[in-house]
Amino acid sequence: MDATPEFSIDSLTHDLQQLGIVSGDVLWIHSSLRAIGPVAGGADAVIGALLASVGPGGSVLMPVFNLVPRARRAETWRYPDTPSTTGYLTERFRLWPGTVRSDHYSHSVAAWGARSEWFVSGHRDQLGPTSPWDLQPWGRTFGSESPFMRLYQSGAKVLMLGVDYNSATFKHLIETLAHHKNSASDTHAVFDYLDPSAIGSWWDSHGSIRTGTVGQANCKIFSASSFVDRLLGEVTAHPHRYFASKMTQPRA
Repeated sequence: MDATPEFSIDSLTHDLQQLGIVSGDVLWIHSSLRAIGPVAGGADAVIGALLASVGPGGSVLMPVFNLVPRARRAETWRYPDTPSTTGYLTERFRLWPGTVRSDHYSHSVAAWGARSEWFVSGHRDQLGPTSPWDLQPWGRTFGSESPFMRLYQSGAKVLMLGVDYNSATFKHLIETLAHHKNSASDTHAVFDYLDPSAIGSWWDSHGSIRTGTVGQANCKIFSASSFVDRLLGEVTAHPHRYFASKMTQPRA
């Protein structure tokens, strides 16, 4: 019996291009290395393919979060050396030559490419909407100068590489913007959390999504700004369908 074929940088780059990634793109990536299957060169080859797909004029960003128990995140944070807890691919990316990292004790972001420094440089700023992850002396986690807001405002594409909406960090930006809006009319408004399966089902049915495979991984790619804007409108209009405290039935 023939051995399972390994995927290569070239074949993975081709798969990424088939998904619609072009030179100059800005990519925010959630990933499962295992879902891709056997790759000649392992994680480094996957990163090489991602960088090749956007070219020197593009940018690639990944979550390199410090998601130890919340009470221990600040005490375990050592910028820039604290390892990523969001998967082996993100840790390899954090260590990649030319990659820079935002200084945030919990939701740090790593970036490579043309505008990498700009994407991560404002994460200690105290501007914009607040969220439960904000902690002094670090800045607003999803604030006006955060990597997430800059991605949202910059035409970035979200690549879900073998993962589901439980990994979609931009749901937290939606939560933060919804809370900011609610707080304008109710100073006692409580920050509420979205059900990822509920928003994922809606987005799969109503969003503009391209699907395909990279290696063996089922993938989705879509606009970050469209995801945030359209879902913010939907969850604001029908909060009982999406927010945890307003659910009238158990989560799926």
